[in-house]
Amino acid sequence: MHYAVYLPLILPLLAALAARPLAERLPPALASWLLTASSLALAAASSAVLGLLTLAALVRIPWVASAGDLSRPVISQNDPAAVPVSIVAGALLAAAATAAARALYRKYAAIATASRHARSLPGTSQVVLTDDEGADAYTLPGWPCRVVVTAGMMRALIPAERDVLLAHERAHAVGFHFLFTTAARLAAAANPLLRPVATEVGYTVERWADERAAAETGDRPLAARAVAHAALAAKAAPPRTPAPVPSLPAVTAGPLAQNGVWLHRLRTPRPGPVPRRVAALLNPPPRPRLLLLATVTLVMLVAGASTVEAAHDMHTLIEFASYQNA
Repeated sequence: MHYAVYLPLILPLLAALAARPLAERLPPALASWLLTASSLALAAASSAVLGLLTLAALVRIPWVASAGDLSRPVISQNDPAAVPVSIVAGALLAAAATAAARALYRKYAAIATASRHARSLPGTSQVVLTDDEGADAYTLPGWPCRVVVTAGMMRALIPAERDVLLAHERAHAVGFHFLFTTAARLAAAANPLLRPVATEVGYTVERWADERAAAETGDRPLAARAVAHAALAAKAAPPRTPAPVPSLPAVTAGPLAQNGVWLHRLRTPRPGPVPRRVAALLNPPPRPRLLLLATVTLVMLVAGASTVEAAHDMHTLIEFASYQNA
């Protein structure tokens, strides 16, 4: 294997640094697709490379080489991957596989619980209003998704802002946005370097719903006010028993108040999700940027090409070692 095999292990760091600028500069729907696809591709490439590096260590073990009828001198001379590096790669691969499996189980359980809860809600309409005095609104994942809005949240908003809120939540439901956040978080579980990308996917799906709501109501300043007022209302609401949807993707935890970051973060140098969304709605919607798209596509192609080349080199090496031992 050539040293290019290590590229897929470095590129996730580049993706983590670029995630926020991409989320800010691209249309949110496009950014959601692009960041989610990138996280999955980079997680798969890095895991594959860790597997190849682990294999490079395994084939050097005498009984493994004998079982595969491989020439140990050929393996040792032609594979530049050092044994300590391969051992570390094996440990990282085991940790990544374990973390991804645990995350997959938790997400599946959470979505299944939320889906059962959605089916148990009264009526058949997509939007369900509850008598809860706490100000909250969220989308329960499932097929179909259902929107839950509390009486406290409805009273906290004026009628026009309620229209924005409902349009926002319907956008989550129709677009199955929980699939994007779930996929990105699974990728981040497999490769922790991708956590910033998963965080930005949570932000871009909220922006996606914001833009749909703004387009539906035809009033971007109104949409910005609705986001701000709903966030303030949710923050000021008295403590209440949470809905039975534990550990759901960020899109279902409350559309206008994520990660415990509120409007007071506007005073900080690095604002949180809600202030960023408000600011974005007060500006014209972003347009597609071909250079950014081309750059991200190139990064994914490089990661894929490096992985394929490394796999080809390992295959060629094993074939040669087998031929030399024949």
